[in-house]
Amino acid sequence: MTGTTQALGRSTSVDDAARSVARPFYVYAVLANSLFQRGVFVLFLQQRGFSAGQVALLQTLLYLVSGVAELPTGVIADRIGRRASIAIGQVLTAGCLLGQMAFSDYWLFLTLFIGQGVGMACVSGSDTALLYDLLVRRGATAGYVKIKSRFTMIGTITSGAAIVLGGQLQRISWGIVYAGSAACLVLAVVVLMSRVPEIRGVDAVDEQDGADEQDGAEEQHGAEEQHGDATAWRAMLRVATPALVTLVVVSGLMHATLTPYIIFTQKTLSDQGAGTALVSAVISAGFFVGGLTPLLSDRADRRIGYRVVVPVSLLTLAVALGLSGFGLVWVTIAAFLVLVGIPEIAAVIVDNVFNEAVPSRHRASLLSMIAFVESALIGVGYLVLGALMDRLGSGVGMATYAAVPLLACLLWLPVLFRRARVTTGIEKRSGREAS
Repeated sequence: MTGTTQALGRSTSVDDAARSVARPFYVYAVLANSLFQRGVFVLFLQQRGFSAGQVALLQTLLYLVSGVAELPTGVIADRIGRRASIAIGQVLTAGCLLGQMAFSDYWLFLTLFIGQGVGMACVSGSDTALLYDLLVRRGATAGYVKIKSRFTMIGTITSGAAIVLGGQLQRISWGIVYAGSAACLVLAVVVLMSRVPEIRGVDAVDEQDGADEQDGAEEQHGAEEQHGDATAWRAMLRVATPALVTLVVVSGLMHATLTPYIIFTQKTLSDQGAGTALVSAVISAGFFVGGLTPLLSDRADRRIGYRVVVPVSLLTLAVALGLSGFGLVWVTIAAFLVLVGIPEIAAVIVDNVFNEAVPSRHRASLLSMIAFVESALIGVGYLVLGALMDRLGSGVGMATYAAVPLLACLLWLPVLFRRARVTTGIEKRSGREAS
């Protein structure tokens, strides 16, 4: 009886620790995703006089720059701190949004979108690394999937609400839309700096190594600072099992399908006869669906696991794209709303696998390398899907693009059937817990 009571006490203590870590991140998620221009920025750019081709180039440049900047910004986050990197990125993004409101020259917009891409890279990887390492510090990583799914849900639902509100604010002034978005990003930084402690790579400790690594951290500090980037690359090579590399590529292809699919569904619905109000409502509803479904991530991870969730998500994307090819607006809407949330479940679970696979000391750097692959593939995905839709029509172009998730599914089959190990760290921890 005493042992049971102690176990319950430990469980309650861990849950309380996880909740205390999560609360400021939830507030941050609301503010950081209150981007009122997200659902109407294409209309804004068109009013600035930019052609569809120029808008597509800006979006592609945004993701490609973000991908290239992932590597140096990840190293910076490990050196100066994950919280500091997020703050720099959000303030830079806020400044670029204000610049877009103030200027109309296309060449200046190219510069502003480059700056926004760098800002995105500063945040990408750093926020996940900061959250995960704070849970490691509190001994509460078992709650990561649940917390990250709620974090994603809050952010996505906030984005959906911001899209609706942004359309209303636009009737008053574009300045309110963009200035409001910039102000929310600055407030997100204030929350982060005031309520979340800083963690650098040298401060982080891997859960599987525990106290031994903590005792040796100070001795290794000097050597780590001297080796710098090369150390992060060596750490990547140590953890880069064939299965992990495959997961990085497959995850990148999944994001390269989902992100352009969500954006270009606007054009597909419009070409199939949907009015602007209906398109806006469908896209907003899609964000709400995509925000709620990650709440199932923890259950799916425990009952099914990432090995099965990944191919299911890829096949779901292929079906959604294929149904868009029928040219029937209500079929396209139904497929979008029913299927768009499933890959979001996979994204949360895969994110947890990546965090478990990489060492804490270089977590932001290594996650940024992974994000670089995803961003580069998303940028290429925009170009490929856009070209297919221009040449074949929106519906047929979408259906043809279904080849991308099907290819990713084929790449994953060896890992699925051979049960190849993604990371030795997971198996080592599982072995200790069993003993």
